[in-house]
Amino acid sequence: MFNNLSEALERSFKVLKGEGKISEINIAEALKDVRRALVAADVNYKIAQDFIRTVKQKALGQNVLTAVKPKEMIIKIVHDELALLMGGKQAPINVGGKPAVILMSGLQGSGKTTFSGKLALYFKSQGKRPLLVADDVYRPAAIDQLKVLGESINVPVFSEPESKDVVSIARNAIAYAKSNNNDLVIVDTAGRLAVDEEMMTEISNLKKALDPQEVLFVVDSMTGQDAVNTAKAFNDRLDFDGVILTKLDGDTRGGAALSIRTVVDKPIKFVGIGEKMEDLQVFNPEGMADRILGMGDIVELVNRAQRVYDEQEALKLQEKLRKNKFDFEDFYKQIQQIKKMGNLKDVASMIPGVGKALKDVEISDDPFKGIEAIINSMTPYERRNPDVINQSRRQRIAKGSGTNIQEVNKLLKQFMETRKMMTMASKMSPKKMMAMANQMKQMGGMRR
Repeated sequence: MFNNLSEALERSFKVLKGEGKISEINIAEALKDVRRALVAADVNYKIAQDFIRTVKQKALGQNVLTAVKPKEMIIKIVHDELALLMGGKQAPINVGGKPAVILMSGLQGSGKTTFSGKLALYFKSQGKRPLLVADDVYRPAAIDQLKVLGESINVPVFSEPESKDVVSIARNAIAYAKSNNNDLVIVDTAGRLAVDEEMMTEISNLKKALDPQEVLFVVDSMTGQDAVNTAKAFNDRLDFDGVILTKLDGDTRGGAALSIRTVVDKPIKFVGIGEKMEDLQVFNPEGMADRILGMGDIVELVNRAQRVYDEQEALKLQEKLRKNKFDFEDFYKQIQQIKKMGNLKDVASMIPGVGKALKDVEISDDPFKGIEAIINSMTPYERRNPDVINQSRRQRIAKGSGTNIQEVNKLLKQFMETRKMMTMASKMSPKKMMAMANQMKQMGGMRR
């Protein structure tokens, strides 16, 4: 995400390296490269120009502190202005109705139906009882697609396949939600290949009839400035509450995220960052500015960890560790929780400083695949009792998992060492853990 823009901005800041102060000449040279980087990322040219003008005015108006280098000051100003460009602060989402209604809008192919499912899963993890509504009566597979998504996340889907009256379907869905204690209704509507009068009239009628708490516009961020133009056309007619950017990963240049707020004056509320149902992120302008400038995004990292954290499971695991009963079934569960946080490289890039270090490092989309294969080749008894896995069992596991004996031995050794460390840590008092950390720190200093 934003990789090309991040690299281009980093190169532009190098112009100021070693400079003692900010001047008209060196700031002009640095910001010329910043403007190029923004335009290359598909940011609207006028927005890029205004952005550069603002940064320049603020930079030349600053009294550079002795302890702050010009490069550091420019990075800070660019960071703050990027955050402001994308909205400044995280925008709230209103789900306080009984039930609350979210109306999804957007063109066909933008990822609207899939994101309806992602939102349902997200709010379910927040304690809501969502109901998905299949209100796309034109695309033949739309109802089936939503039903499959609903089943995969264990969320009910309301549909009336014989009806073509979208307002009636949505109203009946809300009545159903009230009768079945669903406190959130997410209405997936029809899209078209391009903006047309029929679609705009239909979505406008739905908005008037339902009076939803939120009208969200879903747009494919890979379409760049076309995404911004489409958002404007929808907003002029629909006056939506917020934007959802899908596919903000991979080769996305990021121009839509940096331009859309200025053009439609509506906040980006969520972004899609992958194909899995968990690959949804609440949009935080400051965190995104951090990531664009290679500073990581600790807040989002914590948010993702909290979404997959199960307090009851954590207590059970802690008890097993105390008794030295941690086994491969527990290990497997931990892997699944890590995977739910998203692509490993993307997650690692949220840690400050790690993103740049991993820039040219290839990390498999599923780095745990081999480990999972080995664990799945064990019998239930072996998974619960790792100490019984002798040489003959290891050979059978290697054969069954499509790996070799060396890989099985390596995993078993790492598992035993990890279990030992985790068991020791679980029995330590905070005071002892601090003393051990200090001791390790001193040892590290001696080695240097």
